[in-house]
Amino acid sequence: MKVLKRLPLPALRVFEAAGRTCSFVEAAKELDLSPSAVSHAIRKLEAAAQVSLFVRNTRHTALTTEGAMLLDHVQRGFEEMSRGLAIATHEQAPPLRLHTAPSFASQWLVPRLAGFLKDHPGIDLRISASTDYAQFDNDDFDLDVVYGEPRSSSHEKTPLRIEELTPLCSPEVAQRLRSPQDLYSHLLIQSDGQSVQWKGWFAANGMEPPQSYGLAFDRSSMGISAAAGGLGVVLESDLLAEQELASGRLVRPLRDSSHSVRYVGHYLVHPRRPTQPHAVTQFKQWLFKELAVR
Repeated sequence: MKVLKRLPLPALRVFEAAGRTCSFVEAAKELDLSPSAVSHAIRKLEAAAQVSLFVRNTRHTALTTEGAMLLDHVQRGFEEMSRGLAIATHEQAPPLRLHTAPSFASQWLVPRLAGFLKDHPGIDLRISASTDYAQFDNDDFDLDVVYGEPRSSSHEKTPLRIEELTPLCSPEVAQRLRSPQDLYSHLLIQSDGQSVQWKGWFAANGMEPPQSYGLAFDRSSMGISAAAGGLGVVLESDLLAEQELASGRLVRPLRDSSHSVRYVGHYLVHPRRPTQPHAVTQFKQWLFKELAVR
């Protein structure tokens, strides 16, 4: 408490912005201050706390170990104060904004949301789905579930799970599939947006791919739905088709007689210093727990 009494508390807001962005210039823009005012506030805070918070050079600004530790606690403190103020003034807390790949949202995420909302009633979740990348710099989103290897950035990225790509079809269609060669006489459903398609699966199994496919979609969810309806055989992820496989609407007839393609299909991406660290941490813990349940 003695140290806290010495600290210039307004400088903590400046420190949080500078630590989250790792840039005095960006913090100055966010707080409508000059970069020199930000630098002065940080030096005043360092002098009061008697600890170095940033490593400074002409090209890069980075938190020290002590600075990173303090930032974590300051962010949690600000978040708790915001939540307390929202409760006291009956103001709704800011929502947790999630961006996600469309098929991941409809096939995997939405069927499980009831559990998250029940366990975290204080988090107001907002979800948007598209094939674009989330824009964190404009503070539009807090988290992004992307399909495929994320583009290079300073953000934190976490692979979600190894996925298995294997031919899937309805139980009725599966009765006519005894070997991989039987695929040549069936309508094959293509997912155009998928990084590994039928051509890659046939190559992995030492087979020539067909010259054409009878049906193609630009969303995995549509291909899965078509296969579950008995239209043909789709090459899809066991993650995205988890609900249909669990219910028996889809089966894996060639799993034991062919080679599946295994790869990391989805990644979780978010800023290394999120603006809502408590809510982001709660969602990540829930997401990873759900993904571990097979």
